[in-house]
Amino acid sequence: MLLAATVIAIFWANSPWGDTYQAIWEYRIGLNTDAFSLSKPIMLWINDALMAVFFFVIGLEIKRELLIGELNSPRKAALPLFAALGGMIVPIILYLTLNKNLDANAGWGVPMATDIAFSLAIINALGKRVPIALKVFLTAFAIVDDIGGVLVIALFYSEEIKYVLIILAFIPMIFLGILSYYKYYSKFLWIALGGVVWLLFLKAGIHPTIAGVLLAFTVPIRRIIKVDTFKKKLSGFASKFEGESATDSLILTKEQIEVIDDLEDWTEKVQSPLQHLEHKLHYWVAYLIMPVFALANAGVDFNIETGIDWLIVLIISLSLFVGKSIGIPLLTLIGIKLKLTELPKEINFAHVIGVGFIAGVGFTMSIFISNLAFTDNPLLTNSSKLGILVGSFISGLTGYLLLRISSKKEKTQPIP
Repeated sequence: MLLAATVIAIFWANSPWGDTYQAIWEYRIGLNTDAFSLSKPIMLWINDALMAVFFFVIGLEIKRELLIGELNSPRKAALPLFAALGGMIVPIILYLTLNKNLDANAGWGVPMATDIAFSLAIINALGKRVPIALKVFLTAFAIVDDIGGVLVIALFYSEEIKYVLIILAFIPMIFLGILSYYKYYSKFLWIALGGVVWLLFLKAGIHPTIAGVLLAFTVPIRRIIKVDTFKKKLSGFASKFEGESATDSLILTKEQIEVIDDLEDWTEKVQSPLQHLEHKLHYWVAYLIMPVFALANAGVDFNIETGIDWLIVLIISLSLFVGKSIGIPLLTLIGIKLKLTELPKEINFAHVIGVGFIAGVGFTMSIFISNLAFTDNPLLTNSSKLGILVGSFISGLTGYLLLRISSKKEKTQPIP
């Protein structure tokens, strides 16, 4: 769907209906009164509001990995940390070294990003040719990469900050954090206070997607009851449905309806709010938010008036393709040589090199940072997006082919 939305956006932007493409995303909607104003083009509603949900899900993933996943101990976190640092630092250095256009210096953060959705889609296409540990490794360092991207957006791509509003925004977040500590969770309360925090961040000058990440850390991960307790309750619930009324009658008894209501309450108690939210929102993000974002942002306009800076296209493409493919294996190797980390037994260094290329698929996060970096420069915005598309395509294809070829070689090697 991401790929389809990208292709549609490019064709639409350069078709005879290209003006319609631009007009739709620039159409303003919102609320304007004497005391309050919140009016934005549809494009910014997508990038500031819908993408806040995307970043909220990233925040949920980060918290889960930090507490119970591949980042919950220094030893586990070391390998993806070294890989992610290489995947961020080397592309940035390469971009700043190659770029001589002062107006384009703000785009240094564009090639540091890895699109976790596209990257995992590519590696999943290889099926059983690659070990599960490699997919876990890619997911872990992509999440560390996301942490780096969030920090970069907060520190370097936010407007003039109004600190009073930031302080006010932290009051409901602290309140939600206290509720989380005591294992209390109400989705209606989280939505209401989350909306307030989002609005305060927006008005404060910090990109509101950062609010999504921070709010995710206030969602409790612990269940109220244990699974064993729930299983015992289920046995009791099942006994209520035994007998003729449970199988032959078209309607339930009053007692059975009460049991169903009770079961819903117990089901909520046995679920981790964080895991439940991550599961439910994943589909909205994957099948709605990210394709809509791609449709609105990937429409590179090749018309003569705007033009394309082909040097910027080349620099961003190389920074993604070369920077990621060198940075990730290089820093991983350094971490191993320093004995600060080690590769899982199922992974070899050819796998790391292949994943390094796949990580050059920047797409969603890269386009997002590009919009922030070149807000008032259509030439650089268009050029950077084209560079992202070219670099991501070449990186993804190269990584896929390398891993596919290396997996064939492993199968044909004789067993010693």
